[in-house]
Parts: sequence; structure tokens; C-alpha cells
Amino acid sequence: MQKETIFFKKNFLIYGFGKSGYASYKFLCKKNDCKIIDDNKKNIPSKYSHKTINHKQLKKNNFDYIVISPGIDVNKCSLSRYLKKNSSKVITELDIFYLSYPNIKKITITGTNGKSTTSKLLYDVLKEHGKDVRLTGNIGSPTLLETNLNNNTLFIIEASSYQLEYSKFFKSEYSLILNLSPDHLERHGNFKNYIKVKFKLIKTQSKNSYAFIENKNYLLNNLIKKNKVNSKIFRVNYKKYQKYNKMITNDYFMNVSNFRNLSFIFAISKNLKLSLKKIINVANKFKQLNFRQQIIYRSKKLIIINDSKSTTLSSTLPLLESFKNIYWILGGIAKKGDQLKLKKENFKKIKAFIYGKDKIFFSKILSNKIKYKISKNLNNSLLQVFKDLRKKEEQKKILLFSPSAASFDQFKNFEDRGKYFNKIIQKYLKK
Repeated sequence: MQKETIFFKKNFLIYGFGKSGYASYKFLCKKNDCKIIDDNKKNIPSKYSHKTINHKQLKKNNFDYIVISPGIDVNKCSLSRYLKKNSSKVITELDIFYLSYPNIKKITITGTNGKSTTSKLLYDVLKEHGKDVRLTGNIGSPTLLETNLNNNTLFIIEASSYQLEYSKFFKSEYSLILNLSPDHLERHGNFKNYIKVKFKLIKTQSKNSYAFIENKNYLLNNLIKKNKVNSKIFRVNYKKYQKYNKMITNDYFMNVSNFRNLSFIFAISKNLKLSLKKIINVANKFKQLNFRQQIIYRSKKLIIINDSKSTTLSSTLPLLESFKNIYWILGGIAKKGDQLKLKKENFKKIKAFIYGKDKIFFSKILSNKIKYKISKNLNNSLLQVFKDLRKKEEQKKILLFSPSAASFDQFKNFEDRGKYFNKIIQKYLKK
């Protein structure tokens, strides 16, 4: 498929040389002049040194576009003044992709929790239907690194609020907003701003587009009423799809949140002309993504779940509601404005083991609700858990590692945290 030649002999500044910045550079560099800058010079390999500029050299260049990486906060980065002064030139990788391939169908999935699972699930379903489908964005490779495209190629794009925030041109034929709860408030300032960023996916759609939202998402419904919306809105009513419960044999979808994610696949199936039988077959074969509500051990007496991806209390909530006799390990760097909206009837089903930088924050939230113990790190929390697990009880126990916090106080990222948990668990299981 031939791409549009809108970007030809232009001057680009690539700000941030992570996955997105690298992809933008590789896509643009052959027909444009691209310069690179990164607040951390170590992120730029030496072979690109001839394309690297420093802050002082910015004034000497007249850039047509500034491509900003998702992780950069305009208000807190070293180029803050420069970016605000040249805000009209700021674009994203998603903008470049849309403007270069306007006719390629895009299914963009966002929300607070479950984006990766839903994206991978829909990808597997479309593969089962023999479609030429690409899994991109947060979960896969950057959109701009995909090749051998044709008019029938479908893109599934997992988009975070960071990716959508600075996008100016990006549009998606299909937009799925799964759920919304407070997250990334340190970046967006407040929940209202966070929702507005997600809502951009609907606001920018054209007449022949479709948006899928939760039936009872009052925040999005209010924004739809207040703004001119061109696309057709589908409100996903989870009760409508409960009739398919009997056909699902995969324990993974017994979890409330995972079945809700699956409901979005059911909802979009009519528009994409998908077979119900094939959706059910894929769901029953679906394997959990690493560190996302992943069952790593199962016996008659114990289930161990690694949910290291959990960075908010809202993402852990469905698991706390789905099981009994839970030994919950949590902790790390708490998210601004986070709350635990757990019903009182569930309090006695849980014992909590708190570790990490914001252990006092979490202890205050759990105080007078859930019994808890505090320790310095994850290893010490596991020591306490296994002491309790050795006590003889007939009821099956759930060891739930769902930190509900960012990992950066003790780990590189949630993957590093998840791998560390698995490593320690293996030692305890051997004992």
C-alpha cells in the first residue's frame, strides 16, 4: 500500500528516542531532515550522534514539526518553554501514521484497565477470521514500523492517555473506551482532564465511524451530550452478554473485569462481521498476558496470581471482588487521588501485606477495613504470607500479587517486578 507523501523534505525534531521516537525517525529520515534530542543522552545510540542536537542548537533550526514521545510531560520536561512556544508544531507518532495512511482501518482501544488484554483478544479473534491484522501501540510494535500494508490491513492500536494527549490529527474508525477511573493524575492534573484526553478518540471521529463505551459511563455520556459527536455511539450493556457465560470454559473470564473486556468484543462483532462461534473458541483458548491477572500456580488448596501490571487500586478491585480467602500483596508508589471502593462485605475475605515506599498511604486506606501487615520489601511480605499459608485451613487460598501502585521505588518497571515475584515464588514452592 502506497503511503501519502505529505511528509517530504520537511524538517523534524524528534524529542525522545524511545520506541516511539525511534520508529518516527526510521519512518521519516529517508525523505526528510530529522534531528534528535533526548533529555537522557544515553537513550541515543552513538550511530545517531550526527543527527543529535543539544538545547543551544534549537534556535539555529527552523523545524516544521516536533515529534514528541508519549512519556514526555510538556509541563515538566527540559524543553517546556520551547514546546509551549511552538505548540502548533507538536505532533505524535499516531499523527504521522494517520496522515501517512488515512485509508487504513484503525481500531483504537483505550481506557484505564484491560487495554492490553482486550487488544490481544481482538487481535486473536481477527486472526481466527483470517484477517491481515497488526497489533500495535502500547502492546505491540509502534504503528510506523509495520510494513507490507494493503487496503485490507486492520490496525489494532492500544492507546494510553499519554499517546492521545498531544495528538492533533489522529482519527480512528473504531474507538473502544473500556472503563475510566483515576489514573496518571500526576500528569493530567485531575480526573476531568484525564477523561477529556480519552474522549478525544470520540470527538475526532467522522460520520462513518463507531465508538463503544460502557453503558453506564455517565462521565463520557455527559461529554457526548455537551459536544458535537459525528460517530455512531454504541453503549455496551454487560448484562446483554451474560447469556454467553455458559459457553465460556476459560477460568480467566470468570473474573468480572475480564468478562467485561470480552463484552466489548461481542459488541463490536456485528460491525466487523465476526462469527460468535470463533469468538467463543478464541476466548476459551486465550492465555493471560504476562503479569496481568496471570495465574502462575494452581492446586486444590492454592491459586497464585501475578498481577504486577496493576498500578491502581481500581485495577485490583475486580480481583478482590471475585475471590475469597485472599492474601493480597500490595505496595510501591501510590497513584495520586487513588481510592479503594470495595464493598464492606468483602473486607473479611482479605488479609493484606503492604511493602514499598508508600506503605503508610496504603495502611491508612486499609485501616479499620482490612487486616494488614507492613514490611520493607516484596520478599519480606512473601515471608509473612507463607507463614500464614502454612496454617491448616480447608478453604482454598488465593495469593494475589496485585501491587496497586507504580513499581519505580524498587523495580525498573512492572515487568521487572513481575519477574522478580515469579522467581521468589518458585523458591517458596520448592520449600
